[in-house]
Formats: sequence, structure tokens, C-alpha cells
Amino acid sequence: MKPLAAPVDATAQTRTLVRALGGYRVAHLSRSLAEIAITVIPFVLVWALLWYCVSQGYWIGLALVIPAAGLLVRMFMIMHDCSHGSFFRSRRANDWVGRAIGVLTLTPFDFWRHTHELHHANSGNLDRSRVGGIDTLTVREYRALTPLQRLRYRAYRHPLVLFGLGPAYIFLLDNRLPVGFMRAGAMPWLSTMATNLAIATVAAAMIWLVGVVPFLLVQLPIMLLAASIGVWLFYVQHQFEETFWARDEEWNVRVAGLHGSSHYDLPAVLRWFTANIGVHHVHHLCSRIPCYRLPEVLREHPELRDIGRLTLGQSLALVRLMLWDEDQRRLVSFRQARPALATRD
Repeated sequence: MKPLAAPVDATAQTRTLVRALGGYRVAHLSRSLAEIAITVIPFVLVWALLWYCVSQGYWIGLALVIPAAGLLVRMFMIMHDCSHGSFFRSRRANDWVGRAIGVLTLTPFDFWRHTHELHHANSGNLDRSRVGGIDTLTVREYRALTPLQRLRYRAYRHPLVLFGLGPAYIFLLDNRLPVGFMRAGAMPWLSTMATNLAIATVAAAMIWLVGVVPFLLVQLPIMLLAASIGVWLFYVQHQFEETFWARDEEWNVRVAGLHGSSHYDLPAVLRWFTANIGVHHVHHLCSRIPCYRLPEVLREHPELRDIGRLTLGQSLALVRLMLWDEDQRRLVSFRQARPALATRD
């Protein structure tokens, strides 16, 4: 990964970039509808073929879980664009397409949009709420923990939990109640309960149509794999060594967006399945750009290509990074943090 060097006047640079990128924020209705069609229709067809294989005892058909999960991830990314009001020009279209996809991805759209807005507003700020992100402690914060708290943090950050048990918990259980927002008014409850009711209705209809066991054998693996992929993508987008995090007095939302988010430079087929979400530094800088226009931004602004760039191979090494070192201004592993953890304030 190319080291990220902050510009002399990062605030002025990002302000200039935001103005330059303004023209890309226009969504094209025909393209948006085509993106939905080439995602939803193949998903339905692959799901039906997978169900047929399972019901006929062709267990080799379970290999279809992989493309089906990829298509479900792509649907989630379209929902993500809808949450930013970027996939359609119409707010109503964004809202209702987002809510419909939220039923398929087990995500209460309006409530998730609220928490995701908090993520964008506070990303990279060590003094603000880290709602909507992956919990990451600084070296000093970890050093202040009790042994039991340290064990719990290490367990939480273990790859099997972070990318296995954690995603399953989030999408199957945590999304069913507005945890942490119980007193935040009617919206979290209305969004969550309406989504739960719609999920139950769709699931009941599918169980009536194909049977409970075939439905679970098909849908659960797809959902669990898609959830793990989604959490991995979110992790890579912000958990890289030279990301940007700072205390409130040094933090700027645009600088944090551009330099605190990675450019996950994936192979072409994976870029398609992930709806270009890897161009995350541009997305955080200007979240109203539709996902299908992000490659256009990189082509016409080549200076953005190497900022926070990660390849698929490079990203696999990121799982060892667990703590933010405020002195070195980078993410470090527990081994790298060992000397600092041994000192006392």
C-alpha cells in the first residue's frame, strides 16, 4: 500500500475536490433502473435454481450460494446509495427502494440510514460517538482497561467474531430492535418493526411456497455469507494502517473522509458485485455520487487513485491491526503496541 501523506493544506484540497466532484452527483434514472434490474433479476433466478438443486438433492448446487450472496451484497450497496439520496433524484424513490431492499437484506432502512449518517458525520473523530462503525480503541484506552475488559476486546476483534459471529448477530438479531436508540423517538421503532413485519410476511410466503426446510437451507447460507462479506468490506474501508483519525481540535470531516477511507482496488468482477463501494474515499468526500459514477470520477481525476489504495492481497494483512497509536498516528497490532502498553502514563 502506498503511504498516505497528508497534503500541506488538506482542508483547502478537499474543499476544492468537493467543488470539482459536484457534477457527478446527478443520478440517471435509466441507469439506476438498469442497475436494479441486473441485480434483482439474477438474484431471483439464482435463488430459484439453488432451491431446485437443494430440493432435488443436488447438494453441489450449494456452490450457487456464492454468487447469490454477491448479488445480495450488491443489493445492500444500492440500498446504501438510496440512504444517501444518491441513487435517484427523487427522495421518495430513494426511500421506498431502500426500504424494499432493506426487507431482503434484513435491514431497517430508515433506522440504518440514521446510524449511517452518524458514521459519516463522525468518522475518524476520536472524541465523538463511533456509532455505525467497528469499535477500535486507542493504545491509551486499551492500556486503561482491566484484564477482563482487555480479554473481551481481544475476543471482539478476533476475525472469527468480527467476520463470522458478529455479522450473523447484527443482521439476524441486532437489526430486529433499535438497540441503543430505545428512547430516540418513534422513527427507530417504526422503521424496525415495519421491516420485521415485512420480513415475516415475505418469509411466510416463501415457506408456504417452497417449504420451511428448503427455504432455510437456501436463504440462511446466502444471508450469512453476504453479511460476512459486507462487514469485511466495511472493515477494510476504514481499518488500514495509514488511515486518518484525530482528536476533535485536529479533525475535519472532509479530510477524514478522503484520507480516513480506503480505495479498495478490487478485480473488475468484485467491483461489480460490490457496486464500486471500494472507491470509498471518494464516497466519503462526496456521498451524493451514485455508485455507478464512481469509476468515472477515478478516470477523470487520476490524482485520487493512489490515496489510501489497497489491493485484495494487501487487505488480508489488515486483520492484525487492532489499536490506534496516537503517537505514531497509525493502526498497530497488539505486538507492535507491546512497548507502549508496557509503559505507564
